[in-house]
Amino acid sequence: MTTRLDHVFAAIDAANAQDPNLEDGTPAALLYGQRMTAEQQRLFPDASDALRIACRGQHIERWTLPRDAFPMDRAGYLRWRQEQGRRHADRVAGIMQQAGYDAEDLDRARRMLTKQGLKRDPEVQALEDVICFTFIRWYLGDFAAEQPDDKMPRIIERTAAKMSPQGRRRALEEFDIPDAFAMHFRD
Repeated sequence: MTTRLDHVFAAIDAANAQDPNLEDGTPAALLYGQRMTAEQQRLFPDASDALRIACRGQHIERWTLPRDAFPMDRAGYLRWRQEQGRRHADRVAGIMQQAGYDAEDLDRARRMLTKQGLKRDPEVQALEDVICFTFIRWYLGDFAAEQPDDKMPRIIERTAAKMSPQGRRRALEEFDIPDAFAMHFRD
């Protein structure tokens, strides 16, 4: 039996399968969504449908609004991220509505994808923990290789600061975090 959740995942995956950017021969956005779901299932196996959907759709069609469409400074980056969150929330909510989810579920997913209530709302924080775990597990190594060494301490510090205390503790258990960076994950 196909569920509403199955329909939403299939629609998100179909959209992300159009990503022209490939990673290991797979559309990058599709792979990212699948990795997010895998981390969510490990970290929050009893997650609500709204959280599961927010994880899968967190970067839906991200390539359609390139980073260079905004000024290449910190303010431009933050505006780009905010616009991406809004676009992702609108797109995912539309898919959820078509699958039969109610307004409350749509609103929950929207709040998560726009990060409303970060550090205050447990589901928004859960999404952020999943994002950080996905980044550390799958993207940090390649990302670090592209950054000047002097930028990495601040990047690691910011990543750790986004996580919940439980997420930081679990990251210390699961990842081989060098001592120079581990201090940011300790309470």
